[in-house]
Amino acid sequence: MIKQAFDNNQYIKIQSEHILERIKQFDNKLYLEFGGKMFDDYHASRVLPGFMPDSKIQMLKEIKNKIEFVIVANANDIQKNKVRNDIGITYESEVLRLISTFKSFGLKTGSVVISFYENQPNADSFITRLSNMGYRVYKHYKIDGYPVDVDNILSDNGFGKNDYIETTKPLVVVTAPGPGSGKMATCLSQLYNEYKHGVKAGYAKYETFPIWNIPLKHPVNLAYEAATADLNDVNMIDPYHLEAYGELTVNYNRDIEVFPVLKTIFERIYGSSPYQSPTDMGVNMVGNCIIDNDAAIEASKAEIIRRYLDAIVKVKLGKFKSTAVDKIKVIMNQLELSVDMRPCVKAAMDKMEKTGRKACAIELHDASIVTGKETTLLSAPAACLINALKAIAGIAHKMPLLPPAILNPIIDLKQQAFKFDQARLHIDDVLLVLAVASTTNPLAAAALEQIPTLYGAQMHSTHIMDYDDEHPLKELHLDITSNPEMEIK
Repeated sequence: MIKQAFDNNQYIKIQSEHILERIKQFDNKLYLEFGGKMFDDYHASRVLPGFMPDSKIQMLKEIKNKIEFVIVANANDIQKNKVRNDIGITYESEVLRLISTFKSFGLKTGSVVISFYENQPNADSFITRLSNMGYRVYKHYKIDGYPVDVDNILSDNGFGKNDYIETTKPLVVVTAPGPGSGKMATCLSQLYNEYKHGVKAGYAKYETFPIWNIPLKHPVNLAYEAATADLNDVNMIDPYHLEAYGELTVNYNRDIEVFPVLKTIFERIYGSSPYQSPTDMGVNMVGNCIIDNDAAIEASKAEIIRRYLDAIVKVKLGKFKSTAVDKIKVIMNQLELSVDMRPCVKAAMDKMEKTGRKACAIELHDASIVTGKETTLLSAPAACLINALKAIAGIAHKMPLLPPAILNPIIDLKQQAFKFDQARLHIDDVLLVLAVASTTNPLAAAALEQIPTLYGAQMHSTHIMDYDDEHPLKELHLDITSNPEMEIK
């Protein structure tokens, strides 16, 4: 069983209280730049077992009467139809998903900001679509010299050119579909324009990682570096905090690099800066809720290995540069980690060597290993998943769960209508067949009931998975990796 490393209930309580205290430091108006994933933070839940993926949204629900959301989308990302790799949807769709999710939690979405706006056609279409849906949309423009040329930034040609976002709540949470959207610039623009409207609003930043009050080289913080290897984020000791207070705290390079400019902007707007360091700007209380440091260390080491394997595959597919792999390899060497420490990797490779076929292995939560190989009927991931469900349900390995009366019409359809040379069934096919079979077969029903227990199980494939295998596994939240081997079809 996975040891709990994090107290989720304590986090929800003290994090919401801390944010409310920060609002009081200003004119009852705080713009909170919210980094990372808002309600599906599976990285945090992997490195800090006990942290729920929707912890942050649950925390914000505690103070929902004081909150409204502003979602920032980069017009260039909309123009390029940029996709969120983890869930496979465009940033445009992600904006709509964020709005829908906030509504489902009873949270108010005040408006959408289109940043870096330069009359991009797709951005104009999206603005029209949002307006027709009844949402307020504001345009923010590219500012020459941002963030260095403070004189131009704090002028009518800079923040003064941006639309002023009308807000009504004390806490304005500024979020985005992905990095590089312009959240910080949106917050600072509002500080400038709020001040012109007679309101001395505040700014703060929430980032889950790196955690400021644990050591720089703690595996939890190193796992964050591994997760952002393609972005070239680097954890650093905050030199400004050390100079101001004599305390060692951790921040990351981009915030440290831009802080002198931010401090100057604060001083120009308010006459003095409310913050002496990037750490001062943060409100993150995650580090205060770690209850088992050893468990967090072990979970983070496992995540670093998983990120390494994932990066190798993404380099093979052209999604990452090789420098990302090199960076994670350095982290692995620091912690004396190797791929062999991920048990499902060796099990999958042994299965392939023994059978001569593509293979997969799943490490279940009791540390037992289940394997599966590619057959004429099933893909390797599908075979492995069925074997895992049988093992968890206590069903004999040789007991068939997928009846030919259901399988054969699917195979015929693939071969005859879709002209597939190999009509192997993938995980989405197998789960549908299992669901249908469960209506008449108690064993199939028993296997189907075990699907939730696979959440967080570790899985490795000897080959890059097809979409019809990979996507359902991600939806079931198995932590999957593969070798960088692929077939061209």
